[in-house]
Amino acid sequence: MNTITINLKPVIELTDEQFYQLCRKNPDIKFERNAKGELIIIPPTGGETGNCNAEIIIDFGIWNRQTKLGKLFDSSTGFKLPNGADRSPDVSWIKQERWDALTPEQKEKFPPIAPDFVLELMSPSDDLQKTQEKMQEYMENQVKLGWLIDIKNRRVEIYRLGQTVEVLKSPTELSGEDILPGFILNLQSVFQS
Repeated sequence: MNTITINLKPVIELTDEQFYQLCRKNPDIKFERNAKGELIIIPPTGGETGNCNAEIIIDFGIWNRQTKLGKLFDSSTGFKLPNGADRSPDVSWIKQERWDALTPEQKEKFPPIAPDFVLELMSPSDDLQKTQEKMQEYMENQVKLGWLIDIKNRRVEIYRLGQTVEVLKSPTELSGEDILPGFILNLQSVFQS
């Protein structure tokens, strides 16, 4: 299955509230919206990708509970980026002070904030170029660190705010650097799943 992009602009331009309600009324469908207002329907992942994502988020959860430095989010969480896009990274994290600056209403719906960190895990239905464009969009919206993990090809792209993308072939681990202090993701188990 591939993602489907629908241009609604000739017919209707969804407000943020309408988009939120569309997502709420259709919980079995994962929607995103790009900066042009186009609706993107994302198919569910398969078992291998879903399991891998769950294992990765466990590692992040353990680290986050120990450090208490911020808030961790799964792929069900939508964020309203500064460019107007609504995106749902597979894993995302926001520094506690930035999260605390949001109002309760902003936290309840799709928070109007770019995460400090995002991770996108390639699934068989993902298009590499489109996922790379999504990663660039995150960086253009002030995400500080991003990882694009391609399990099938044992390849990782590291995106850092204001820097050139670093490509690693078969790395054994990834460091959270100064964005996720002390976090190390062991990729040996990820690539073996």
